[in-house]
Amino acid sequence: MNRLTLTCFCVCICLMLGIGSVHAQENVIDEVVWVVGDEAILKSDVENERLNAQYEGRHFDGDPYCVIPEELAVQKLFLHQAEIDSVTVTDQEVLQGVEAQMSWLIDQIGSKEKMEEYYNKTSTQIREMLRENIRNGKTVQQMQQKIVGDIKLTPAEVRNYFSRLPQDSIPFVPTQVEVQIITREPKIKEEEIERVKKELRDFTERINKGETTFSTLARLYSEDPGSARRGGEYGFTGRGELTPEFANVVFNLTDPKKISKVFETEYGFHIAQLIEKRGDRISYRHILMKPRVDEKDIERELNRLDTLANDIRKGKVTFDEAATWVSQDKDTRNNHGLLANPQTSTSRFEMQQLAGLISQEVAKTVENMQIGEVSQPFTMINGNGKEVCAIVKLKNRIDGHKATISEDYQRLKEIVTAKRSEEKLQEWIVEKQRATYVRISPEWRKCDFKYPGWIKQ
Repeated sequence: MNRLTLTCFCVCICLMLGIGSVHAQENVIDEVVWVVGDEAILKSDVENERLNAQYEGRHFDGDPYCVIPEELAVQKLFLHQAEIDSVTVTDQEVLQGVEAQMSWLIDQIGSKEKMEEYYNKTSTQIREMLRENIRNGKTVQQMQQKIVGDIKLTPAEVRNYFSRLPQDSIPFVPTQVEVQIITREPKIKEEEIERVKKELRDFTERINKGETTFSTLARLYSEDPGSARRGGEYGFTGRGELTPEFANVVFNLTDPKKISKVFETEYGFHIAQLIEKRGDRISYRHILMKPRVDEKDIERELNRLDTLANDIRKGKVTFDEAATWVSQDKDTRNNHGLLANPQTSTSRFEMQQLAGLISQEVAKTVENMQIGEVSQPFTMINGNGKEVCAIVKLKNRIDGHKATISEDYQRLKEIVTAKRSEEKLQEWIVEKQRATYVRISPEWRKCDFKYPGWIKQ
């Protein structure tokens, strides 16, 4: 979602939920300040967005009373064209967006109950108010994608574009690294697994006896940081968004009063409770608990990796071979342990990406390593939230530099593609302005608009 679409999306949410300023709404006499086609932009629309921008710390490039209505007007152009072209968003996409936004609101406020109290509305009412905004936002996105189409660039076009750039405009590429990893997961003792499963069964018994609620226990004990503060609750979710083991359990729940049996996934052990089913989507609560690893077992795996690292350094085995046969990292072992960057679909990471997407421990370990060096063993938390032991090898480092075609072609291609997309959208907006009725109140015309064609001569 580009800045324009995101801004318009946020405006609608804030207006419908009442975010902004009650004081402003009490003292501003509402009026129509713009008309675009047969759609009106109200003074209250603009004022609410201005106040919301202050709350979020957004800074406008110009007078907000000029920038905001123009952004809203552009959104209305896209929505009008989408209606003409029959560009639609599926109910499932809207529902998914609504639930994601509801989860965001609950996270910000602290709980569903606090959210309802804050807005003085039920969750159902809030959900219904969000529906149209999200449909509009997604419709604008689809319309923009249709206008832009599939932009195909040749290497010659990318080279020509950057050959014309002044030196001080060529983008700087931060230091990037390529890293291989071997991980081992310390074995958890059977008695520890039984302890966790018994505790979850005890939770179920207490809930069934009416001694407490599922939500209360989830807030107190669940080790899923994404849902614990919400009482273990997740919004409506499709089967494909869940791990197969988890989906097989929660999608077979039929009675909201019953709690699942204890079950295991790669994240740990769970119990779950149905909230509601809607078609092929489900809303549920769950409690996650993770068995603790004994320090002696961690030490045993660290020693094993230390021996392996020494063998690699002595040339007895290569890192590639060890990763294939020893590593328990299912995402990398079939690629000789090479980490993949999900944001770029390459093996290159900027250091901040490595810390945020993989592990801060990996980033700290790699930072001062030499190319080809194998690290000392260390512990880290993997993507499933489990503590594992690891060694890494710095396969390559590309120091920070001005972008070049030879080293950074894909990055430069993305920049040119984005620029071409923006140019096509701007050309479309200018053309659409000419064919659309626009009326702006006289006191709102004294602006340096991004698109001057709003005011017809």
